[in-house]
Amino acid sequence: MDTRSVAQAYGRWAPVYDAVFGPVFRRGRQAAVQAAERIGGRILEVGVGTGLSLPGYSRGSRVVGIDISEPMLDRARDKVRRQKLSHVEAIRNGDAERLEFADRSFDVVVAQYVVTAIPNPERALDEFVRVVRPGGEIILTTRIGAGDGLRGRIEGVLMPVTSRLGWRTEFAWDRYQRWIDATPSVQLIEKRALPPLGHFYLVRIARLPD
Repeated sequence: MDTRSVAQAYGRWAPVYDAVFGPVFRRGRQAAVQAAERIGGRILEVGVGTGLSLPGYSRGSRVVGIDISEPMLDRARDKVRRQKLSHVEAIRNGDAERLEFADRSFDVVVAQYVVTAIPNPERALDEFVRVVRPGGEIILTTRIGAGDGLRGRIEGVLMPVTSRLGWRTEFAWDRYQRWIDATPSVQLIEKRALPPLGHFYLVRIARLPD
């Protein structure tokens, strides 16, 4: 996987993304927004896509959304205009691995169904930590692969196909855990299964106070 191919894949998904993935991931989006709103303030949504979750944030929050796919961003901007989402501060092109924001710029970083689509996930997670303030949170909704067993083998076989579609099937929890263990400034505070099928999780990671 590389950034260009992922951007192209999601550009192709843009016209049908809401219809295909909107209902499937509704509960996960709601859970992520609710978790972010418990902190509030300035929120960065990485992989904002077509902006499906933007109406869910309160008008007291300030939301910045980034994505690498311009066709997806065009649809997000259209939602902001049509629905008069005044709490959305900006919608802009951006790479999760190289965030163009200053250190400690946000109270919360939200990444919904994004990490497994990033070519270098650990680099992006490092960036999330950099731009969130101490005491803030990184909130992920993410598919977690089996890692081993029959399901793990099936995921491995499917990887060449799903990579072309824009995401990984093969992404076990161990990969997250190794990154958490290697990053002394963070702490896992929640890992909760989400529908459908229990393959998706809400993960909350706190950046520890200095």
